[in-house]
Amino acid sequence: MIHAELEEIVPLLPPLRGLMGLDLGTKTIGVAVSDRLLTSASAVETVKRRKFGVDADALAALVARHEVAGLILGLPRNMDGSEGPRAQATRAFALNLSRRPDFAELPIAFWDERLSTVAAERALIEADTTRKRRSEVIDAVAASYILQGALDRLRHLRAGT
Repeated sequence: MIHAELEEIVPLLPPLRGLMGLDLGTKTIGVAVSDRLLTSASAVETVKRRKFGVDADALAALVARHEVAGLILGLPRNMDGSEGPRAQATRAFALNLSRRPDFAELPIAFWDERLSTVAAERALIEADTTRKRRSEVIDAVAASYILQGALDRLRHLRAGT
């Protein structure tokens, strides 16, 4: 089920289950997962986009393998905070996922992904990663930045309760 605010998923998260972060692109989907304590995000892989059903099957397999309790999708807002066609496509992808039986019980939330790819690229350049390798992992690293931002917010929310 899709939640408008990240805060809404807090009571739905079972203990000792991680989250999965997704950076949805037109050609690839970057995937990251958190640890079971929801403290840190790690890039996992980049899924090459095909058709929705094939993409969803690949993500369902990753959800099962990593035993995640929810999904965080990067929402590509414009720099002024408005939502354009890419944000609408991300919301439609999330809606389609939520209608599948293998995702029906997973809470899905969005996280503002502005500048996540820029930050990921800078980190990879600082790590002296080759241009070829950067292109292979950039989306997964961006997904880890998206997920880490959401985890930091969730930690703050849980500390307040």
